[in-house]
Amino acid sequence: MMPPALVPQSRVLTSPWRAMAIAALAISTVLPFVILLLQSFGESWRWPDVLPSGLTGSAWRAVAGGSLGRAAVNSAALGVATAVAAVCVALPVGRSLAQLQGAWRHVAAALVFLPVAAPPIALGAGLQIVTLWLGIASTSVGVWFSHTVPAIGYVSLLFLGVFTSRGTEAEEAARTLGASTWHTWTMVVIPSLRAPITEALAIAFLISWTQVALTLVVGGGALRTLPLEVLTLVRAGQDRPAAVGALLLIVPAIAALAALRLGARRTDALPT
Repeated sequence: MMPPALVPQSRVLTSPWRAMAIAALAISTVLPFVILLLQSFGESWRWPDVLPSGLTGSAWRAVAGGSLGRAAVNSAALGVATAVAAVCVALPVGRSLAQLQGAWRHVAAALVFLPVAAPPIALGAGLQIVTLWLGIASTSVGVWFSHTVPAIGYVSLLFLGVFTSRGTEAEEAARTLGASTWHTWTMVVIPSLRAPITEALAIAFLISWTQVALTLVVGGGALRTLPLEVLTLVRAGQDRPAAVGALLLIVPAIAALAALRLGARRTDALPT
């Protein structure tokens, strides 16, 4: 019998334990969404029934003209505004961080990461004071500002990694040929970063789309977003519309993952 360290990798990867682990992971991942889907169509689902007593699409039909539809529109608009602002700020920030050397880069990256690492309630309390000073507390603009701060932190670190791993030869060549800073950015840097920019936009959008704590603390209920509406429905015992709202919440995440995976496949398929 071979020692564990010498067991062929193929035998380890095809072990029944691995298959059981994958099956358990798949079930634990898919089952909650199956339950939500059944709950969103279930007419009545009481213990100990295994399945709902009947099916109806009334909760889904009510989305367009109801509070869930309005909240989804608010969240989508807020997410788009947050994503655009975060990328516009984080792109030059990430570039600047990548140009730092030694300990300065680590210190600057830690400062950028601080809004991400801080507990959302603590960050929200600080941002509430800032929005009060600016006169935008309990407004849609204040909520947008509070979402943009952690989004900038996430996306800045993404661009830090991008600019650290790529060379600057094309930019230096453009400057040598007389290109201004503006033309270098618009004609060289940004076109070469289409994939990272798309990923950054998706990440920033999802950060805003799922945000609860900052919306509550800074917004004070002034802007009804989809996560807040789902939370209200759950607390009110409205299981069917709450399940519909929860499923709507995961749609952008699934779409973003699918788009990024498709983009990665296309990139891998390009000739080298």
